[in-house]
Formats: sequence, structure tokens, C-alpha cells
Amino acid sequence: MTAHHTSPPPPGRDTTIVLDLGPAPHDDPALEVHGPLDGDRLEAALDQVAVHHPDAPAPPHRIDRHGPARHTLRLSAGAPGAAFPWGLLADLLTHPAAGARAARSVPPTTLQRELLADADAHPGRHVERLIWAWHGRLDLDRFRASWQSVVDRESVLRAAFGDGPEPLLLLHDDVDADVLWLPQGTVGWPDLVEHDLRRGLDPRLPPGLRVTVLGGGSAGRGGDTPSRVLLTYHHALLDDFSARLLVREFYRAYLAGGRLPGGERRPDIRDYVRWLHRQDTAPARDYWSHAAPRADAVSPVPLTAAPGPTTGRTEVRLDAALTERLTAWAAHWGSTESGVLQTLWAVLLYRASGAKGPARVRFGVAVPGRGITLEGAERLPAPLRSPLPLSVEVDPRSTVATLLTEVRDRILDMTAYEWVSPGQIRDWAESSVAGSSPPVPSPSVSSPSVSSGTVSPAAESPPPVPSASAPTASTPAASAASAAALPDGSLLVFEGGPRNVDDLTAELAAQGVRVGRPEPLGARTAFPVTLVTRRDDDGGLVLTASHDRSPYADATKALTDSASLLTEVPYLAADSTTVADLLRLLSTAPAAPVPAAAGPSHAPVPEAPAEAPLAPLRPATGPGAGTVCLVQTHGLPRARYERLAETYRGPESVVLLRTTAGGGHAAPGPPHDTDPPLVLAAFSGGGTAACEIARRIATDGGRPPLVVLTGATTDDAAFARTLESVAARAGHPR
Repeated sequence: MTAHHTSPPPPGRDTTIVLDLGPAPHDDPALEVHGPLDGDRLEAALDQVAVHHPDAPAPPHRIDRHGPARHTLRLSAGAPGAAFPWGLLADLLTHPAAGARAARSVPPTTLQRELLADADAHPGRHVERLIWAWHGRLDLDRFRASWQSVVDRESVLRAAFGDGPEPLLLLHDDVDADVLWLPQGTVGWPDLVEHDLRRGLDPRLPPGLRVTVLGGGSAGRGGDTPSRVLLTYHHALLDDFSARLLVREFYRAYLAGGRLPGGERRPDIRDYVRWLHRQDTAPARDYWSHAAPRADAVSPVPLTAAPGPTTGRTEVRLDAALTERLTAWAAHWGSTESGVLQTLWAVLLYRASGAKGPARVRFGVAVPGRGITLEGAERLPAPLRSPLPLSVEVDPRSTVATLLTEVRDRILDMTAYEWVSPGQIRDWAESSVAGSSPPVPSPSVSSPSVSSGTVSPAAESPPPVPSASAPTASTPAASAASAAALPDGSLLVFEGGPRNVDDLTAELAAQGVRVGRPEPLGARTAFPVTLVTRRDDDGGLVLTASHDRSPYADATKALTDSASLLTEVPYLAADSTTVADLLRLLSTAPAAPVPAAAGPSHAPVPEAPAEAPLAPLRPATGPGAGTVCLVQTHGLPRARYERLAETYRGPESVVLLRTTAGGGHAAPGPPHDTDPPLVLAAFSGGGTAACEIARRIATDGGRPPLVVLTGATTDDAAFARTLESVAARAGHPR
């Protein structure tokens, strides 16, 4: 499941591959490798092919070495050539992971892929921050060493997403902790937080978190002003539970003088990916095909019109006495504080929908993802928390107890399958409605994304994930389709930190240090409204509502209404109180539905005028010379292909095969009175598409053209010379 990736070859030694699929369907393909090829790199590529295509046969291979930069790789899959993804293998071999040091790799989970895609499409999302006060002396050297010890111990903090045709989660061996110290008085705390918000956090650069300290050190000794700590992390690498785990790990290291005992933590993110890989998705698919919100479920955004910024944050607190009474009342009805809040939120959404009779509402619920059978998952720093859809029917005539029970039962049912992602649930639900199994698309063909009625030609789709057993990665240009996999409407999060198995605060106090409880600032999510509930130091409940995507709306009223209902329900008899009674507590008149502008838009984006899939770049110099077809790779401009065509000196014509409006690549026939292509050429990332086109040509009775693949940094002149040589070898007269 894991692999080792070595540093890329030095400039001028890029890898180019010539793939011969063979004249007959059952021939074993051969890959000519022009450039460096070592065994570790090949094994890493074959390992990743097996991860993304678990049903493909594992091919034995032999390397014939013809020199330091010329090899022939022969593979025998024991099955027809079409059964093995040769194009993906070529993509991986021509696109090594960047970095000067070795890095192990695992495929991202499907949830990571969706979060990364949404973050790429909407910069600034999914970056969370914890803040807390540090009273007493802060030893900066010990502070830095402690965080370095945590980074050394936790592989997820040395992880970063790599770019490429099948980007991976790279686990680096050595990463320096990112700790920034600013003396007290050099900057104001609000300005520091604002600067951190603007700076963001790139999950493609390790480490996986950043720590900023204001105050402390020699300048802060003996003073009464506490130091302030800001911890920044990305939800594609860590969930909030994980961040709090890591803070406790840091405390242990600080108490131990700056160094944690023991080696690297296991289980880690690699073990979690292996666990996902082993899961049978059939039961989960069967459950979510029926439990996913129906098409008639409404998801209003409970925002009220008000002038203000495009984003906002509102917070209310319930004292410890009221919280304790609420907890006891919920337990009496077989529920919890989070279950009560989810029930009341369903009532608020029902009111916002403007419905008069029974209606089904839906919203997102963040599940911790730690109730899985992976041993040690409860102490594993990883992005396990997932926003899953919940839908319930709200009937004004029904009792509150009935609604509480329905919400509780649905939450309990979904906990068995909380390891799936929103995108998988969406696909399974759509497949169930269509009455057929979901198609398994080609994993490397980018396409304009179409999902939930939204078309986004500006961002192309990363390789789709066949199942939870084979999670894949996201490309830097994230797809709107993957982003749309995250539910719309509102999200409820009930934060629960790790159980304190030891009293670290007491041990810190014995050394003259008193620390506050880390409090989140609130990450922007894919939801217009996110409601986060947590406990404070005194045992009370803190409700924080964040809103986004609306320049003239805020979530203040929705938050105050939630707090009002939480205050009232402990004094109600749930078996006789109806939903209509709750609505009367809030208002005698139903709230008007929120204007469509307050929520996410589902209007299709106008499509650009369609272009011919095949564009001539250079005519042939004589009749019967043949064609070199360049298969467009996502992320490279047309100018790159035009320069390559200008450099080409062979007699063949050169054409560009562009992405079609449907997202695929058209199989080239004889366009513009040219012959079928002698050579299909692409930059890394286009290998799978090129091989698929070659197979289509072979299916029509012709010999598949040779496929030539190279890295994006290859010199145009060198690539053109390779293409000339390969075209001549294909047997056409020159």
C-alpha cells in the first residue's frame, strides 16, 4: 500500500516512455524507457497502479537495460492487454514526485480528495485555527523542540499532497516543525489572526500544521501578560479531534523536556488507508442508497437578510447549570445534547422552508469517524471526521419525542458506515435512483464537471474513485464535481475532544504553567451555514454559527433561535409536546423562506462555444506521410503544443486532440483527410487517455499506434526528435 518515491532526475534527464501495445490484443505490451529508471521507482509506480486498480492483474516484469538511460520494460499480465492500465503506469513513471528527499506515499482517502478539491476551487476553505492562552514562563527552545518531537512522531504532520496524474499523499521522512515566535508588543493579536487568515495553509507543503506564538521567551519572563498560541491546520489532513490530540502530545513533550519517548506512532494514516482498502462497500452502498436524502427533502439556508460582509461568525453560550439540565432531559428520552440540537435544527429548517404540512428536511451532520474497527482509531491523528447527510420528516402534529427518536435512530444507523465520503453517498444514491450500477470511468481522463445540476468548465475533474476500496487523489485544479460531492445547506458539528487519560494541566501547573482550553476560530466549509457546538471550561455549551456565500445575510437569528429552544425544551414534556408547540414558542407566524441568493447556486454556467476536438497544428510535407496526434493534458496551454509542432521536423502532420464538451477524448479517425495516427503523444497525465484511444483504433481492426509519453518539463526539441524517430519506426515512408 505504501511506496518510496525518489527525487526527480536532474535537468536534461527527463523520462520519456514509448509504449507499444502490440499488433494483437493478447500481445504483452512493452515500454521503452528513455531516461533514468530504478527499481524502487518502478515498484512504487506498480504499487500505486494496484491501489487504484485493485482488480487489475499484478504483472511480472523484466527490465532489459541497454545503457544508463535506455531500458525496455516488458510486462506480462497473464490476461489481455486491455486488463492492465498501462497508460497510468506510464503516467506515474514520467511524473515522479517532487522533492529532494525520499518520501513514502499512500493514496488519499475519498474524503480527503473531496475536501482538497473543494479547497482548490474555493481558496481559504477548510483551514481551521485553535487559539489558547499560556500563563507563566514559556521556554521557546523547549517549545520548538516539543513541536518538532510531535512532527517526528506523527507521520500525518510530515504529509503533503503531491501533484501529478494520480497525486498521492507523500509522507516525508524529515520535516521541520513550523513554529513562529513574535515578541509581545510587535503586533496586535487581532492583526496577527487576520494575517494568518489571509496567509492560509497549503496542504501540498509539509508540515501539516503551523504554530504561531505571541509573547513568551525572555521578554515575557516575570510578566503578567499571558502568551497567546495560534495553531493552524487543514481539514484535508487533520480533523478537530486530531488537532486536540496533537496539543496534548505537545504538552507531554514539553513536560518531558522537549522530547516524546518512543518512536513513530502506529497506527497512522497509512494504516487507516489500508483499513479503508479492506472494507466491503456493498453493505455501505446498500444502506446509503436508501438512507441518503430523497429528492423531495428540502435544505433551506436559515439566514436572515442583513447588510454585512460575505462571511460572519456569531456565538452564544449556555451556562453549566442549563447544560446539565439539558443533558439529563436528553438522557431521559434516550438522546444526547447533540441529538437534541439536531432535532431542533430540523424544526428550524422546517420553519425556514415555509411548509404547512409534513415535510422532509435535510442537513449535514459531522460524524467523528472513530467508531471503526481499526484498533487505536480513537487516538489516531487523521482526517476521519466526515460531513454526512441526514434527512428526517418533520410533522407539526407529531410529538417532539417521536422526532427525537427518529433523529437518534438515523444517527445510530449511519455510525456503522461513517467512514464513507459524501461523494460516495451521492453516487450511490444517484445510482439507486437510476436503477443501475455506477459506471467505472477511466481514471485519468479529465472532463468538465457536471454534478447536481451544476456545470463548471473552469475546473476539471480529478480522477474519479471507483470505490472506497480504491481511494484516489485530487489534482491541484480541483473539480467542481468533487467539490459538489459535499452536501449543501447547513452543517452541524458537535465537538468532542479526546478523553483525558492523564491530568496534564496539573503537571503543567506544577511547573508554573497554566493553559486555557484551545478554542476554534471556525473554518469556512462547503456549507453556507456551519453550526459548531462545544463545551467550555466550566461545562457549559458554546454554540458558534458561521455563514458564508451571502453578502446580505447572517446566521444570528438561527443561532439565537437554537439557543432559545435549547433553553426551553428541558422544561417540556416531550411525549405530549408537539412540533407545532415548538414553532409557537419561536413565533406565531412562520418565517419566510430564505431567498435563493442566500444559498448555493445550482444554475448551470453557460458553456463556451464548442470547438472541434481535432485541431491541425502542422500540415504533412507530402502525401501519405501519416499523422502525429498530440493528446491534450490538463493544465498545459495550447501554446505548448503549438511550439512542439513548430519544432517537429518529420514529414507527418501534427494535430491536437482537445477535450470534448462531454469530457472525453474523441477517438481520432481520419480527420481533415489525414490518415489515422502513427503516434499518439502526450505529456504526463495523458497516458491513460492516449492508451484508450489506441485501443479503440485496434478494436476497429487497425494496429494500435505507438504511444509516447514524457514529463511536462521535457525540452520541446528533445521531445520532437523522439517523436520523429518513433514515427519513422512505425513504418511509414519518409
